[in-house]
Amino acid sequence: MNSAKINANKILTVFLLSHFAIWVLVPSITNHNLPLDTIEALAWGSNLDWGFNKHPPLSAFAVEVFYQIFGSQDWAYYFLSQICVVTSFFVVWKFSEYFFQNKIYSLIAVLLLEGIYFYNYTTPEFNVYVCELPFWALTVYYCWKGFEKNDYASWLLFGFFSGLGVLSHYLFIYLLCALDVFFIYLITNKKINFKCLISYIPFLLVLLPHLIWLTENNYITITYALHRTGLSEPNFLDHFIHPLIFLGKQIGILVPVFIMLFFLVKKFKIKINYKDEKLIFLFTIAIVPIILMFLTSLIAGTRIRTMWMTSFYLFTGVFFVYLFEAKIYLEKFKNFFFIFLFFIFEGIFWKFFEISSSFFLILFVFYTSMRKQPKKAKKQQQQRQRLGIMLRIAAADRFDRRVFEARGLNPGDFDLVVRLSMEWKLASAQESVAVYRMHDMNETRRHSSRHMDELQTWAAEMSNGSLAAPPPTEAPGIYPSPSDNV
Repeated sequence: MNSAKINANKILTVFLLSHFAIWVLVPSITNHNLPLDTIEALAWGSNLDWGFNKHPPLSAFAVEVFYQIFGSQDWAYYFLSQICVVTSFFVVWKFSEYFFQNKIYSLIAVLLLEGIYFYNYTTPEFNVYVCELPFWALTVYYCWKGFEKNDYASWLLFGFFSGLGVLSHYLFIYLLCALDVFFIYLITNKKINFKCLISYIPFLLVLLPHLIWLTENNYITITYALHRTGLSEPNFLDHFIHPLIFLGKQIGILVPVFIMLFFLVKKFKIKINYKDEKLIFLFTIAIVPIILMFLTSLIAGTRIRTMWMTSFYLFTGVFFVYLFEAKIYLEKFKNFFFIFLFFIFEGIFWKFFEISSSFFLILFVFYTSMRKQPKKAKKQQQQRQRLGIMLRIAAADRFDRRVFEARGLNPGDFDLVVRLSMEWKLASAQESVAVYRMHDMNETRRHSSRHMDELQTWAAEMSNGSLAAPPPTEAPGIYPSPSDNV
């Protein structure tokens, strides 16, 4: 394809609109209920604060705004997710214009992101990681503008969006640490103007309410983070096993990107100019945060969960296009575009495959639940069924509710209420959370009386000490550690 025939602006517009429409419509059609993390944000939004037991508050703020506007319409929350994703893509496009004189290269940098599953298949679930995306992109954008123009407006916006990024998710700090590495590089080369220090003013002002909340709540989010990473249960082998697993996953994430590049790049040979400030900056924002995460896992033995890396790959496309710019053969753009379309439809395929494959999972769960058990363990097993993995998955729409109703189980928010109850203390979970403001087809809304009866029965049994809470191993990484003061 002749490069003169490629209308980059038009292709980008069609891509962004298509991406937006696909990932709003597809989950709206296929999902019976909202994803669990979105439901959790809705529950938080009903009782807003400057922080919660797991995360900073911005995702809950965003969901609450949409709830006040759209109410209990599921599509609205998929809409919110795609606002974050598409905004991020557009900012990456604007950022790449600083690096490429050819708009087609900027377009390619954005299209490459479709090969990373963080930005297609998983995006319908609005959570802290999706919420973080636009602020990650905007922080990088205004940081570079600050370096280029060194004006107060750019630095103030850099600080402002940095603060919002941390309010979205704490892992945003890895980007800020990476940018500090670039700052150090500029200082050593005497190329920095300390006008950038003004960015601390909006940054601290944005974070101040949350920092106050943290001190007043005994830094509870830190405790949760330690539990999720496995640091609360240290093991020497974790310093080797977890980093290796992390590296393997990152290679797997990037494989589709290299497949797409294979159809566009003549040779994967590069000459690196170590004095190229643009390349150093791109390396800083695209690779250094991943290196820092790897070092965290290596030094601390931390278990890195894949979804934590959602924002880390936003500028991967810009980095690789800039790295291979001299080797890009635009006559092969047509082939590249077909592969790009493949990854779009591949994400849609897996979404629909998930729906069909859930049938087999339903059969497995049903068979497992029907197995004969000793009478002594029957009551405990029933409770674990209500509090364990099956209900967690049911709340996230993966199973047909009729299977659970046939067994006398009640999928929906039962699991959510327990999850939101700090350290198994039901007193912190209000009844309004149990019926969490979703549509009439929601199981808890349809069977709210039965649901509340079950909750009260379970709470009474817990308070009498006649029933122990299921251990966290029942659903690893989901429940907090049980408290001794239940």
